[in-house]
Amino acid sequence: MIEKIKKSEEEWKNELTPEQFQVMRKSGTEPAFTGKYYKTKDPGTYTCAACGQPLFSSDTKFDSGTGWPSFYKPLEEEAVEEHSDTAYGMRRTEVRCSRCEAHLGHVFPDGPRPTGMRYCMNSASLELKPEEQK
Repeated sequence: MIEKIKKSEEEWKNELTPEQFQVMRKSGTEPAFTGKYYKTKDPGTYTCAACGQPLFSSDTKFDSGTGWPSFYKPLEEEAVEEHSDTAYGMRRTEVRCSRCEAHLGHVFPDGPRPTGMRYCMNSASLELKPEEQK
């Protein structure tokens, strides 16, 4: 069981950049092709920018052509939570960090094998921890 992090909106506002706060706490979306990780191919682990929980491996990242970093599966199933999102008249599945409930992006059933899923994430919600050199 993952231990939840609970903070007030004011605490989050003081800890996150304005863009991170808008995306992660207000369920915003950064514009396509603008995030720092949408083209990144560096090896490592993508963690939650708010709480540091490991979320995705660079090994599962792929170029979806959408302009957002995309992964075909989370590092661990328990790392993320999925919620129904009907905002803007659309039916989507929102993805949140299971530890701090930060909005990460959405998941769609149009990804590559082996899962067929596309976890379309906001760069503002992620922090890449480079793979250590051996």
